[in-house]
Amino acid sequence: MPSSPKDPIDMGRRTVIKAAAATAATAGAGGMIPGLQAAVYAQGSDKPEKEEVRIGFIPLTDCASVVMASVLGFDKKYGVKIIPTKEASWAGVRDKLVNGELDMAHVLWGLIYGVQLGIGGPKKDMAVLMNLNHNGQAITLSKKLADKGGVDGPSLAKLMSTDKREYTFAQTFPTGTHAMWLYYWLATYGINPMKDAKIITVPPPQMVANMRVGNMDGYCVGEPWGHRAIADGIGITGVTTQDIWKDHPEKALGTTGDFAKKYPNTCRAVIAAIIDAGKWIDAGLQNKMKMAETVADKSYVNTTVDVINQRILGRYQNGLGKTWDDPNHMKFYNDGAVTFPYLSDGMWFLTQHKRWGLLKEHPDYLAVARQVNQVELYKQGALAAKASVPKDPMRTSKMVDGVVWDGKEPAKYADSFKVKAQGVA
Repeated sequence: MPSSPKDPIDMGRRTVIKAAAATAATAGAGGMIPGLQAAVYAQGSDKPEKEEVRIGFIPLTDCASVVMASVLGFDKKYGVKIIPTKEASWAGVRDKLVNGELDMAHVLWGLIYGVQLGIGGPKKDMAVLMNLNHNGQAITLSKKLADKGGVDGPSLAKLMSTDKREYTFAQTFPTGTHAMWLYYWLATYGINPMKDAKIITVPPPQMVANMRVGNMDGYCVGEPWGHRAIADGIGITGVTTQDIWKDHPEKALGTTGDFAKKYPNTCRAVIAAIIDAGKWIDAGLQNKMKMAETVADKSYVNTTVDVINQRILGRYQNGLGKTWDDPNHMKFYNDGAVTFPYLSDGMWFLTQHKRWGLLKEHPDYLAVARQVNQVELYKQGALAAKASVPKDPMRTSKMVDGVVWDGKEPAKYADSFKVKAQGVA
């Protein structure tokens, strides 16, 4: 358990942060933005350069570690004040990050990478400071679809092959995580999202209302909006995203490259505070319940506690009578594996952007990930928070279709899919 969130920054913690800075300076900047190293250590102090930090969030359960870092005072321990700022859409988050209205944001990995490469928004150097959560999203199919037999990938594909009407599916942002989970899942069962369906973009809090009035057949979004559709009797869970990719990256703590370069001590402090909050959430039942009560408030997610707390505890139901305990529910720390910004995670989103025609040419996958993911800055924040750090910035994952992603040969991987934007090979 972390120390009390009300504890001041003691001299020992200052020493830890300075030691982390010295270690990084000796080892080299690694994943930092070029030129950042000198800016960090020339100041000779670990004091945050900017003490109030506006962090945008979308009303989703996975904003919890940002919110709890503020509510419980973990931020004060590291000399910063986090001001959570509720936003209406991912496009709004993107625009406010780029123009400086927000300092940081709870944000989609694919949004950050898209802006970095000038797709899905204006081109600007961006930074992923840390990952915020693993798992905990879902693809919801309408009750009307379920009544016709479309309840999972294979049955949906069969239904769509016989019923030739236009099918509409919603995601939350064109380059984002939910779009990539939706496309990957549909393609696994031979459904080409670019040709066989109409894809629309809907902000997360508006998904349930749009399904209720019949605007879509299915959607992919973060909790609690998957469980909410079941509670309201309008949808069923076709698949959880952890069944597409176990322990997948989901939201990142994102900022601009300029902000990371100008305010490295502030970034380290916020990383440490959010790691502490993630540890606290994952520590046990009582903390998860307290978190659910907090984020359910109208200031944050604006829903009932029951809609949040079931799936955060791993208690799932699919809306068709099936219930199960899922060990791969949403996690916020998991001994440091969650919060580490793996290079291979960022690269995966680029491979899917290329697969679906969002990128016309192969980028230098590893170089982009190294520029965006602030691995050394993260390590310094993790050291301050006494968090475990994985030894390898790459990891290996097996997807729902059995294909393994390990970050090696990304261009070959991106080109290997039969179902892609250019059609079926």
